[in-house]
Amino acid sequence: MAELPSYPRITLLKPTPGNITNLLRALLTLIAVVSLPITAIAAPALANPARFDVLIRNGTLYDGSGAPPRQADVGITGDTITAIGELGQAEARTVIDARGCAVAPGFINMLSWSTVSLLIDGRSQSEIRQGVTTEIMGEGESMGPLTDAMKQRMLTRQGDLRFEIEWTTLSEYLSHLEKRGISPNVASFIGSGTIRENIIGLQNRRPTAAEMDKMCELVRQEMEGGALGIGSSLVYAPDSFSTAEELTQMCRVASRYGGMYISHIRNEGENLLGAIRELVQISRDARIPAEIYHLKAGGESNWNKIEQAIALINATRAEGLRITADVYLYTASSNRLASKIPVWAHEGGDEALCERLRKPATRKRISEEMHRRGGMLKTLLIGFDSEQLKPLTGKTLSEVARMRGKDEIETCLELVDEDNAFTRVVTFSMSEDNIRKQLLQPWVSLGSDAASISAEGVFIKSSTHPRAYGNFARLFGKYVHAEKLMPLQEAVRRVTGLPASNLGLVRRGNLKEGFFADIVIFQPDQFSDTATYENPHRYAVGMRHVLVNGVQVLKDGEHTGAKPGRALWGPGRKSKSDAS
Repeated sequence: MAELPSYPRITLLKPTPGNITNLLRALLTLIAVVSLPITAIAAPALANPARFDVLIRNGTLYDGSGAPPRQADVGITGDTITAIGELGQAEARTVIDARGCAVAPGFINMLSWSTVSLLIDGRSQSEIRQGVTTEIMGEGESMGPLTDAMKQRMLTRQGDLRFEIEWTTLSEYLSHLEKRGISPNVASFIGSGTIRENIIGLQNRRPTAAEMDKMCELVRQEMEGGALGIGSSLVYAPDSFSTAEELTQMCRVASRYGGMYISHIRNEGENLLGAIRELVQISRDARIPAEIYHLKAGGESNWNKIEQAIALINATRAEGLRITADVYLYTASSNRLASKIPVWAHEGGDEALCERLRKPATRKRISEEMHRRGGMLKTLLIGFDSEQLKPLTGKTLSEVARMRGKDEIETCLELVDEDNAFTRVVTFSMSEDNIRKQLLQPWVSLGSDAASISAEGVFIKSSTHPRAYGNFARLFGKYVHAEKLMPLQEAVRRVTGLPASNLGLVRRGNLKEGFFADIVIFQPDQFSDTATYENPHRYAVGMRHVLVNGVQVLKDGEHTGAKPGRALWGPGRKSKSDAS
């Protein structure tokens, strides 16, 4: 028989007051001992707080939705926002004190002409210093798809900014920029004029059925490559040769890939309303959302049309169509002086235009048509290709006309001919009151309609429009801080959440956990533009810090030299990654 185990002897104590007291003390000691492991487990958690790569403390957050601001910290790990809230015990390799500053998503420029400037200088200084972290390109022309003839024409038309063309498709160009190194993110629409030139050339005629099929096939390829949609510029050749039906067919293809149609509409003056109706009809027929580039009414006799234009857009939106617009905040536009010449004279490109100007009969026809149209608006000359003409930079067309003893129209034709149609100008044609009316519309975002450049090197060989340095800062300095036209949170929404939603950008445009860390930190009472028409190469002030994909590109108001920008892709891209 197995031996039974022995157990400790239990001695029963009499329930005297002393014994009860001793028993209670023993029980309390036992409880304390049993609790020690719990304390030992909890202590290391307090000793190892959350750790981030970047921590933004003490800022006032404007999240891009238009919601009221709130006090919160932002933790960033890699390229992503990983925490928002009270992060008092957190640690980070880089800590940014945003006390007294607004913290917001990076701004999105709906109309950028940085296609070439970023090849020359990827820092994007004039816009990074305004908080622009994403540049959207493609007004009418895009950097692909290109033919060999188109590449050659681009090379021969280069001025001070010179570059090699190492790509063919639009997606290859965007990837090329990313590989070279750029500070902002980039994305692009397909230029309808680029598609037309690729298949038809620069001729003023309708495409054949076979050509139209080829144009639509190019749209399909580029949409699958990551383009955002179709962008047109219908006041300039060769886009101006396009019919609404031609544009609708291309837009139908873009629509199948979740794309958007965006347009410098066919007329911004006398027939403004008709041009808007054309855009609306394309949107309706192609079942595609549409945006108007730089909504405006040009020419004083047309300023009163802006209220009708706004009413038309609002009525269309009430029907359920997604019609939006963007603006720049100046009363002057900027383009080439050659744009003042009738559209028919541009058939065949700039060389053909200059040949027409050198034929007396054709030149006379052009001149007479321009005289019948009326006098020239105030025009400032800001850029020339010809070294002989560069001394005229900064003068008005009327000043040069007096110098030459000619009227302004004849002087215009002379300069276009002498500068091979390169001359760039600023034209004063818009109303400040209309800018305010446009800004009050909740569907209006911002586009600079300019290249992002630097106030140094080759860029200062020419003048420019101040919008290149000030369009976004002007929104906050003039219209929010000085004029109180809208609250700060609404202004932030207009340049972040609104354009990101319109474009379908993935995890961009808002301060949210899981979103990419495109973040700006600025002083609301000091953020403003300083560039003027007389001195345009002047950076905005008040922007303190800018991060792109979690990397700081602006620190204490100075560029760090970092180039973490990426190519962003539209929803139709095949094999797309979450880097969009």
